[in-house]
Amino acid sequence: MLIDCVEGGASVSFMYPMTRDKAETFWRGVAAAVARSERILLAAEDAANRIVGSVQIVLDLPENQPHRGDLIKMLVHRRVRKRGVGAALLAAAEQHARDAGKYLLVLDTITGHAGERLYARHGWQRAGEIPNFALWPDGRPCPTTYYYKQLAEMPAVFGD
Repeated sequence: MLIDCVEGGASVSFMYPMTRDKAETFWRGVAAAVARSERILLAAEDAANRIVGSVQIVLDLPENQPHRGDLIKMLVHRRVRKRGVGAALLAAAEQHARDAGKYLLVLDTITGHAGERLYARHGWQRAGEIPNFALWPDGRPCPTTYYYKQLAEMPAVFGD
């Protein structure tokens, strides 16, 4: 799935060529972070039990940000896009973040692409755009847009 997303042009931290070794190294790192309770990994499967989508929530943030999580690496295989997989992963991620005691989620996505429409439809607020923030897999620069979603009302003093 990760290889498919990158080969399809997704700017998700990887450059061409996207190899199986790069993908396996990435997923081993994710598994280690999950084992250390530093992040949550959610996956979507198709009817044949193949993983067709995933999303992560980074929980391990600085001491002054225990109320927040970063939603990262929303990946949906090209063959199942526009079938609700992204929306289901997003809803599940929001609920898992709430369950983990998070009041706020933050994410960034490539400006002008499908992710922006998905996040806006699900109540995420646009915070701003940064030009030339990252690179497409072929090396061209691309802008990113930051979004946030308040999951619950935060107490005046966190931890109360």
